[in-house]
Amino acid sequence: MAAREFDVIVIGAGPGGYVAAIRAAQLGLKAVIVERENLGGICLNWGCIPTKALLRSSEVFHLMHRAKEFGLSAGNIGYDLDAVVKRSRGVAKQLSGGIGHLMKKNKIEVVMGEATLTAPGKVAVKTEKGSEELVARNIVLATGARARELPGLAADGQRVWSYRHALVPPHMPKSLLVIGSGAIGIEFASFYNTLGAKTTVVEVMDRILPVEDAEISAFAKKQFVKQGMTILEKATVKQLDRAKDSVTAHIEVGGTVTQQVFDTVISAVGIVGNVENLGLEALGVKIDRTHVVTDEYCRTGVPGLYAIGDIAGAPWLAHKASHEGVMVAELIAGGHPHPVKPESIAGCTYCQPQVASVGLTEAKAKERGHEIRVGRFPFIGNGKAIALGESEGMIKTVFDAKTGELLGAHMVGAEVTELIQGYVIGRTLETTEEDLMNTVFPHPTLSEMMHEAVLDAYGRALHF
Repeated sequence: MAAREFDVIVIGAGPGGYVAAIRAAQLGLKAVIVERENLGGICLNWGCIPTKALLRSSEVFHLMHRAKEFGLSAGNIGYDLDAVVKRSRGVAKQLSGGIGHLMKKNKIEVVMGEATLTAPGKVAVKTEKGSEELVARNIVLATGARARELPGLAADGQRVWSYRHALVPPHMPKSLLVIGSGAIGIEFASFYNTLGAKTTVVEVMDRILPVEDAEISAFAKKQFVKQGMTILEKATVKQLDRAKDSVTAHIEVGGTVTQQVFDTVISAVGIVGNVENLGLEALGVKIDRTHVVTDEYCRTGVPGLYAIGDIAGAPWLAHKASHEGVMVAELIAGGHPHPVKPESIAGCTYCQPQVASVGLTEAKAKERGHEIRVGRFPFIGNGKAIALGESEGMIKTVFDAKTGELLGAHMVGAEVTELIQGYVIGRTLETTEEDLMNTVFPHPTLSEMMHEAVLDAYGRALHF
């Protein structure tokens, strides 16, 4: 069978790949996308979306228990874990189906199979029907990443789970150990803890949510402990002894190893890029710790070959992948897009309370030699937060004292994953403290705290 020709071949149909293909098609390029498993990738099927559906269920469950506070009554509060999971899977299925519709609408061909680069500009795809060859001057790698597995801590789907098992749990944990306190670990800890699992989180670094500002991490930790979680920092799980209905974890804290028994363990110790079996080494693509090395425009150094999203390294975020996909498509079409700046990409964690941030932490800003001004505003000083019954939280801003540049913003509390975008836009528009101070924020809203956190950095906070 003769090789089929395209302008762009995209390998991987996650939020990076499918968006790259759509933008390429919009720009008049003939695009094909190769996917070995699900349209929408991990994000839509086994990541961002289904976890948010689960967390919404636990949030409603939590609020039902607080009914009395709001002058309401609710009796016999309970949950059906199978039904909660079924709703989550339904949400994922609906969105994955939507991607198929978008592919048809944009006349993008989808080839289901495994891709291998056989030569520059050539891709062999192994499909159910056999194999075929695709040819294009431009190839975009968007193969994503998978859960990292540490020796002895590998998931088995019974008592030791990866994020995939945690999304379709074979049982409801009574006592849960979560290894790793990044976004994935903390979100699952939050979900299962809210539903009643006695939850312990182990973090090897000196604090949970280690990429966040230290003050925000400390605030979040206090809330998690209040909710009944046990948090162990500077701790390592040395080994897991698996039995039929329990796991004994050997946990080292401060040089002392103790044994603790749990009925379920979730391993969330980071991710590794899907770089295997693609033929990258033979083409001379540089790989560093399971990630493809690229320049700021996602170019791999091999002419016409780009890598976007999780395979191209941190930050491992769906919205970063999508934006890179758009940038690469525009570059291929002869445009002059701006490179994606990692420090202008917000990170969001949907635990309870939510955590969101963009730009430099206070420590990072100082490390880089900035003279800084820091502003803070607590949720307790905001009318809307009190009306919502969500008075636990804070917003923190970091400015360059000399130029007024917004270096970073950090939040913990209700709905902060929605609020953070205001600061993201501010950073993109290169806003200064003066612009933000002169912006009128609507009342009563949680967003007013964003204004107050700016005012506070300059000694002008009005409501605290």
